[in-house]
Formats: sequence, structure tokens, C-alpha cells
Amino acid sequence: MQGENPNDKPMVKETGLGATLSDSLLLEQLGQGRSSRDGAFEEIFARYRHLVYGVLFRMTGDRDEAEELSQEVFLKLYTHRFRSGESHNLQGWLYRVATNLGFNSLRSRQRQRNRLDRLAHERPEHGSGSDPGVEVLRQEERDAVRQILATLPERQAACLTLRQMGLSYAEIAQAVGVSPGSVGTLLARAECTFKERYLSNDKEANYGMR
Repeated sequence: MQGENPNDKPMVKETGLGATLSDSLLLEQLGQGRSSRDGAFEEIFARYRHLVYGVLFRMTGDRDEAEELSQEVFLKLYTHRFRSGESHNLQGWLYRVATNLGFNSLRSRQRQRNRLDRLAHERPEHGSGSDPGVEVLRQEERDAVRQILATLPERQAACLTLRQMGLSYAEIAQAVGVSPGSVGTLLARAECTFKERYLSNDKEANYGMR
């Protein structure tokens, strides 16, 4: 047909629900006037809120905290200004921001546990009552996993978390900013480091219970 340009960016994409605005077009509208920006933001929020919440809940294990951090992710999106005329991966951007906030939360917990651990060793024992510091350290296995994740290099921890959520190598690569070919190597290193630290942590816990 005359007048059509095959290189024009698609304005819509077809889904099971019909035609919807593409992520690229939504990001363009996000940088426009208040009316267009608010409408684009609402569409992005509806499209990705469950994915963002899922990442954060898997990382934190706390529904309220995951919800609060999700709101922070989308607040950052609303105030962020993407460069016009460039290609942006919205889903990858959201994953990166979510995992960064999740790791900050985990590391904050780690610092708090370290302080409690020091206090527990400084306090004298009274009778046969249980030591509150030791009780804090005796967390469920999922808490131990999150604690170890907080000690891993951020990129490795992100790869493990996103892979556990079922993301493909290509999706993980977009989220952490690496080539798809390097995701397998990153995952292998992450799994090896995680296993070593998990076993080491388990030995320390067993030794402390003697």
C-alpha cells in the first residue's frame, strides 16, 4: 500500500485481549504532558505490577514489604525520564529496579542480624531461658536462603532469583544488563557460591547448637 513505511514503529501489539499499546509507545507517553503520562503510567502499572510484586515477594518473603517496595519501584518509574529516540526495555528496567530494592532490603536485614548477634554474645546468660539472640539466628530455611542471597554479588543473586521465577536466559540477560550467552556462566558461578555459603552457614549453625 502506498504511503506505508515498513520501518515505522508499531503503535500497538496484539495480545489475547486485543490490541494494546506497546511498551515503547507507553514510555514515549510517559515523557509527555500530565494527561498522557498518567494514562501511560496506569497502563504500565496494570501490566507489570504482578511481575514486580512477584520478584519482591520471592526475595523478601513478606507481603507487606513486597507491596511497599513495589510502590517504590513504580514511583521511580513515574519520576524517571527515559531518553527519547532510544530503545528501552521496560520490563528489564523494572526487574533491575525491583531486584536492587530487594537486595537493599535483604542487606538491611543482614546488618540488623549482625547487630543482634553481637548483642547476644555480649549479654550474660540468665538461668536456663533461651537466648533471644540465638532465637533470631534460628530462622526458617527460606530466611536463611534470603540471608545468603544478600551476601552474593548483586548480579549473581539477581540471576538466581529471576531464574527461580521461571525467566528465560534472554529475559534474565535483559534484566541484569548482560549478553544472553553469559547468563549460563553467571548462574553456574552463583549456584556454586550459594551452595558453598549455604553449607558453611549450616555447619556454623550446627556447631553453635552443640
